[in-house]
Amino acid sequence: MLPKDRRADFDVTNSVNVTAADSVCQHVREIFTSIYPANYITAVEQSFEDFEKLFEGDFKGYQACDTFYHDKQHSLDMTLALMRLIEGYNQLHPKAPLKADYATIGIITALYHDAGYIRENDDESINGSVYTRVHVSRSANFLSQYLPMIGLADYVDIATNIVHYTGYELKPEQISLPDPVLHTLGYMIGSADLIAQMSDRCYLEKCRDRLYPEFVLGDIAELTHDDGSREVIYSSGEDLLQKTPDFYNIEINIRLNNVFKGVYQLAEKHFGNSNLYVDALESNISHLMQLIEKDQLSSLKRIPLINNGTVYANTSNAEAIKKLNIK
Repeated sequence: MLPKDRRADFDVTNSVNVTAADSVCQHVREIFTSIYPANYITAVEQSFEDFEKLFEGDFKGYQACDTFYHDKQHSLDMTLALMRLIEGYNQLHPKAPLKADYATIGIITALYHDAGYIRENDDESINGSVYTRVHVSRSANFLSQYLPMIGLADYVDIATNIVHYTGYELKPEQISLPDPVLHTLGYMIGSADLIAQMSDRCYLEKCRDRLYPEFVLGDIAELTHDDGSREVIYSSGEDLLQKTPDFYNIEINIRLNNVFKGVYQLAEKHFGNSNLYVDALESNISHLMQLIEKDQLSSLKRIPLINNGTVYANTSNAEAIKKLNIK
């Protein structure tokens, strides 16, 4: 059962603050050390510390995160979901659990899967969202530089390939990994990315008010054909919401159940024969369909926290978007 009165900055259990890296790190640590040797947690904890620095603008060479939808909360929520899927996998495969080093690199990859949105200090682009189409490759590049810094240089090839399960730049069959089980880990990473964001308490508002502006800046809202003509894909935030049920019923269902082999169901093992992510996700989509049917999309009034570093501190989301001249 989903918790009543769930807070916008908490996970599906309403018990973990997914806007705070230390809160998620603590929960990940509890699960991780219950199934793996404690010495592996050092790299995981270091990656959470550095993640906080990166998104807040305190990581050498990088500006703070300034994207609206792909923010700190999303990456933390997704990483927590991955840890739960890994635990579920190990419960289902007690004789052949996921190896500790694979789990470690999976968690770190999840944390930094959207690092490609973050701009370097000399980048004068208007916003990190301009890299939407190539952000996964940029995340892979960041991981290739970051992992040697924390003593994990041997895992660069794995991380830079497995991160592509969170995007569309490479087809799944193009992702090269040295061990078949790593593809399963990739399915878990890709699934965690989807179920975490779509089960967010403010998912609908975030799609309308945050994802659409990112699509505009990232040249996703309109498609440019080979002949130079332009096709409008999403004309507004509400138009994006209007098209979200079909996107979920077709694209997301195929990705979760076929491409990623249904590994999202591993969360049932963690929660005890229920899947709070799916419950919350389906509740969001069901609510959205009712609002569309009644022409009441304007009734969506939740205002989620801005959780993308210090860039827009003390600034409302609407004010921040207005500064970028997004219509």
